Amino acid sequence: MTALAPPLTVPPPRPAAFVEDADAPSQAFEIQAFDAPLGAEVLGLDLARPLNDADFARLHRAHLDHHVLVFRDQRITPAQHIAFSRRWGPLQIHVLRNFQLPGHPEILQVSNLRDAQGQPVGLGDAGQYWHSDLSYKERPSLGSLLHAQELPAQGGDTLFANQHLAYDGLPLALKTAIAGKRAEHSYLAKYEELRARNPWRPKLTPAQIAEVKPVSQPVVRIHPETGRRALFVSEHFTTRILDLPEDESRDLLAQLFRHSSRESIVYRHRWQAHDLVFWDNRSLLHLAAGCPDSLRRHLHRTTIEGDVPVG
Repeated sequence: MTALAPPLTVPPPRPAAFVEDADAPSQAFEIQAFDAPLGAEVLGLDLARPLNDADFARLHRAHLDHHVLVFRDQRITPAQHIAFSRRWGPLQIHVLRNFQLPGHPEILQVSNLRDAQGQPVGLGDAGQYWHSDLSYKERPSLGSLLHAQELPAQGGDTLFANQHLAYDGLPLALKTAIAGKRAEHSYLAKYEELRARNPWRPKLTPAQIAEVKPVSQPVVRIHPETGRRALFVSEHFTTRILDLPEDESRDLLAQLFRHSSRESIVYRHRWQAHDLVFWDNRSLLHLAAGCPDSLRRHLHRTTIEGDVPVG
């Protein structure tokens, strides 16, 4: 089982907009850890109701301990999804704005559905490579919240890999090789390859490309709330390790990619109707397992802004 995080040294974030919920009645809910290297489900909590400080602090603790929280049977509106997400911090707007939920730019539609004109309403091929959301930004995502709207009858699972365990389990030679190293992350790394497979993926404008310039991140990042170290590279967005010859960088990244997604550190989430899944992008990589193109899959995602990674 995943080791629990140490006690918090700072209170959990609570934007002023949520002061009115501070004295709301407590809800009776349970947090049950999965028999897996990470993850827990939250049972009996209704996110459509106000959430007081004590209940929020309990969720915050559980999120740090388990890295993924699965809120079951959440019949919430997009506005309620956004409000709960904002409780954790400011939200980030994805560069593919044509896939925003109309009227709610904070929500990215992860969907294989098409509109009346046959145009895709969402990002249908999201998550085809292991990655941490928005690692290509100077301030990558703290976490993402994905709410199931319509699920396929088969497939559609999401896999999560614990990067604290990935780092802890590195051979000493690899730990030594990456100590103090930084790597480049780029949104464009696989973009044209994905467009070649999925022509409906839009061609990026010069303004969009300028919005996602490559950034340098530590290969090993320190979690800002728990102090635990985690690998912070991914096959989707990490292009090279800086200050190494190209062949050495390529070989080292290949070893890290293999190590970071070992089956022994992975939890496979099998979606249930109305699940809301909240994961920590500072601790995990994730991957979409995919489903047959003929089956409908539609989800809503918000992304919380995090801090500048420190190694």
